Amino acid sequence: MTTSALRNIGPKSAAWLRQVGLRTREDLEAVGPLEAFMRVRRAGFKPSLNLLYSLEGALRGCHWQDVPEARRQELVAAAEAAIALLPDPRGRPAAGPVTTTMHQEPAPDDAPADRLFDRQDD
Repeated sequence: MTTSALRNIGPKSAAWLRQVGLRTREDLEAVGPLEAFMRVRRAGFKPSLNLLYSLEGALRGCHWQDVPEARRQELVAAAEAAIALLPDPRGRPAAGPVTTTMHQEPAPDDAPADRLFDRQDD
């Protein structure tokens, strides 16, 4: 059985798993959901925690939303610890916080808009 035939695993997730060498249910069982998730991360993809839950659900044979909350918390804690150990991306600094810049329209003045940038030679 290929990973694309597993419950919860869509085409994009299946492609990521194939890229990191996980092609069958047996491959996924051998490494477990956390290691599979981390392989995808280390390969440069940007999976959300839903992939982690989906992998766990696929191995349990249940929908990813039916993974017990306690198990989800275990997986998240383990994933956060593993992600913290990853090196910074090569050639780029780690991403900083997202900021929003608000632009305000300039206050109108007496000069016509087309004359604001006219150069006057004196």
